[in-house]
Amino acid sequence: MSQPPADLLIRNADRVANPEGGPVLAHHSIAIRDGWIVAIEPDEALRIEATETVDARGLVLIPGLINTHEHFLESLTRAMPQAQNAGLMDWLAWHDPIWAEARPEDLRVATRQAAVELMRSGCTTVFDHNYLWPNTCRAEDQIEVMAGLGMRFHVARGSVSLGQSNGGVAPDAVAEDEAHILADSERVIQRWHDPQPGSMQQVALAPCSPYSVSAALMRETAALARRHGVRLHTHLAESREEVAFCRSRHGHSPVLHAEALDWLGEDVWFAHLIHPGSSDLPRLAASGCGVAHCPCSNMRLGNGIAPIGDYLKHGIAVGLGVDGGASNDAADLLAESRQAMLLQRVNAGADAMTAHQALALATVGGAQVLGRDDIGRLEVGMAADIAGFRLDALELSGAAVHDPVGALVFCPPPRADLVVINGRPAIRGGEVLGSDLGALAAAHNQAATALVARAGLG
Repeated sequence: MSQPPADLLIRNADRVANPEGGPVLAHHSIAIRDGWIVAIEPDEALRIEATETVDARGLVLIPGLINTHEHFLESLTRAMPQAQNAGLMDWLAWHDPIWAEARPEDLRVATRQAAVELMRSGCTTVFDHNYLWPNTCRAEDQIEVMAGLGMRFHVARGSVSLGQSNGGVAPDAVAEDEAHILADSERVIQRWHDPQPGSMQQVALAPCSPYSVSAALMRETAALARRHGVRLHTHLAESREEVAFCRSRHGHSPVLHAEALDWLGEDVWFAHLIHPGSSDLPRLAASGCGVAHCPCSNMRLGNGIAPIGDYLKHGIAVGLGVDGGASNDAADLLAESRQAMLLQRVNAGADAMTAHQALALATVGGAQVLGRDDIGRLEVGMAADIAGFRLDALELSGAAVHDPVGALVFCPPPRADLVVINGRPAIRGGEVLGSDLGALAAAHNQAATALVARAGLG
């Protein structure tokens, strides 16, 4: 019996691979219907008609990469000279007053720029942790942009309620009323969260940190999220200063502090978690919490090296995040995979992490962290999120002939030649479909210039 026609047929890829294991398939094709992979077979054996066909000869196909921690708004303040050599607290003190001047149009163009940059690295799913909502900015400003790009989006309803006058770091002007935060969080969940398999849009509740909102709001946010079945996210144990502050004020580690706030569980993942306490790893593993590892940002701010090998040994889910444009200055998840591998080797030796393990963090690891079992692998029945890279790219020359998957991590990261999200091409032949990159860069630069000028720094 002949199969029903596919919507998209990706023909004759040189290699099809799942980084976490299994055979690397040579000269295979992938058939996609209604956003799902329905067949992966040798090209000569696959007999199926398709509405659209993509020739994948010369490409290695891997699952679309998954970014588990980002701050899109920060892309407007990349590489600012005054903060290039600042540690975390001084870095925040410099940038917060600038971000406080953001308007909805700034958040929109920053979202588009950072998302397109991520897509070009092979990223198909993004979690953005926006926690400042000044000047009528709303989650919708990001949601509408991401829907237009066709990317799979996990949006944060982040929050800051403690301004500088109440012991916080952010300007008082961006601190929100806690009753409003909870009400708007519920509104965003009810309007935009889609928990169904293959969903393109999900919501997470994400206070900036346990020290940026009150303890009461942390607990109430956790309770609200659990009533609605959405996930929880915050920064934790990012710097040595934070750990010292927490021990001084609360008498224990940030992880134990999070536990006291009802913030340990399978529905929680933490950004950074560079400095866990000696008893924290078994506690994290038992609770099911995940970690968003951001190696480039951690190095840029001098915060240290997260013990990712130890997390994995304890069975803790780990994904990758590029973090913000102002603490990484790039939105390239393939580059982040490379840096994750190299940094673990600096920390624990040449066998601390393989290239395939690093790429697995950016695929199946990211899916685990976001609580999804429908993305992160190339298999029949999985959502059709696929990234393809040319094996004849100059960056991979002399390596792709030996290990096409390992070459993506060991070598300078190439741009994706093909990106398919939910069964629809978003990049083809290296071109971002429907986007004028020159016009986008110009609009982004214009917004960045105006934002800094409004902050009195132009």
